[in-house]
Amino acid sequence: MSGGAGSAVDTHCHLFLMDGEPADVVAAAAGAGVHRMVCVGIDAETSARSLELAESFAGVFATAGVHPHTASAFDDEAGSAIEELLSSPLVVGVGETGLDYFRTLSPVEDQQRAFRTHIALAREADRPLVVHVREAWQDALAILAEERAERVVLHCFTGDEEVARECAARGYFLSFAGNVTYPSAEHIRRAVAAVGEDRLLTETDSPFLPPQALRGRDNAPANVFAVADALATVRGWTVERAVAATAANAGAAFPFPR
Repeated sequence: MSGGAGSAVDTHCHLFLMDGEPADVVAAAAGAGVHRMVCVGIDAETSARSLELAESFAGVFATAGVHPHTASAFDDEAGSAIEELLSSPLVVGVGETGLDYFRTLSPVEDQQRAFRTHIALAREADRPLVVHVREAWQDALAILAEERAERVVLHCFTGDEEVARECAARGYFLSFAGNVTYPSAEHIRRAVAAVGEDRLLTETDSPFLPPQALRGRDNAPANVFAVADALATVRGWTVERAVAATAANAGAAFPFPR
């Protein structure tokens, strides 16, 4: 499903991790009707690469941040590099940052320290915070509240409907990826149904989390329409309405330069 549903936005992809040439990936997405993509950095090096891609291709934007998996490497040098990247208007978010207690590739203390620093960077730069949460909802929501995070995009939302309602009440955006289409993801679909239309975003997390029909293959930004289709099914909408609503919400969530 693509094109005819309107112009969609992939609010979270990693073009630098994909096997194909970025130019081909971006062209395929545009041909499908995806005209804005946010290429999300996961460390200082890939954040810089994301900005290079945003400078090279119309419709591509970047974020700058350090993933919780490598939070232990988030030192003063990395923080300065992220801060410098945020001076570009093409860098439209801080992250991805957050907490991952499922794999714990960095100690919890390092994850929380880096998360709090990213929140401060987002506030200072007046950018939304792109947040990764896996099996850490209680601590993540507590830290976001303690640090007074305001502009928040919860990437690849996997919380239940209770968590979804709390996040929406705080004014956070909930971004849904291809796993919303998985048979085991009924709790994610209930979260889609639990919040207002103005809180929903679509993403692919490419090359990860392909939609159910493409399981076993690398994901791509062009597949964001499958996510929109899933949201439409849950909420009883047309795909066109889901694409239009989530595209408008992406424009509210991210400071895309005109």
